[in-house]
Amino acid sequence: MMLRILAIILILFPAVASAHNFIKGQYVAAVEIRDRGELVLNNNDIGYRIWRSAKLKGKVRIVQYIAGRRSAKKKNSLMIKAVKAAHFPEERFQPTTIVNTDDEFPGTDLFVVGKVEKNQRRYPWAQFIIDSDGVGRKSWQLNEDSSTIVVLDREGRVQWAKDGALTPGEVLQVISLLQHLLNTEMPDTRKS
Repeated sequence: MMLRILAIILILFPAVASAHNFIKGQYVAAVEIRDRGELVLNNNDIGYRIWRSAKLKGKVRIVQYIAGRRSAKKKNSLMIKAVKAAHFPEERFQPTTIVNTDDEFPGTDLFVVGKVEKNQRRYPWAQFIIDSDGVGRKSWQLNEDSSTIVVLDREGRVQWAKDGALTPGEVLQVISLLQHLLNTEMPDTRKS
């Protein structure tokens, strides 16, 4: 009887059953974003290129996959402020923000894209991606109208992930983890 009730709950509320498919120590599921994609800043002009999740290697990262809605942006604003305040070294750390413009209010696309382009100009060392088709949300099994935070080590492996708003304690935990990864994953700069 209990299994039957659980099955009904999972059918009626599938988002609760699968908030994401990130697994600690594993790479994120492969994603390729072709429509718009990664913003490229050339002087003050913005261009776009295809973005692939394989590009997440090489630096410690915090990835935010966010719906193109104000309500989603607010969910993890505390986390973003904490990352900015931490002043992590740009040569070893990069924040990656992927905005799902397939999950926005109708008619707000130009506004959302304009805000992302403005942020790319303001933070040129950060990585911004526009996911016009919601490819990442589907591949990574994320909820709609959400903000997901993923911490990756220098090899691109998941170290921590949560879909939804982080608590203040989780924000501190993520900042501590990022600092730990940056301190323990110093690139080998010795000459052979």
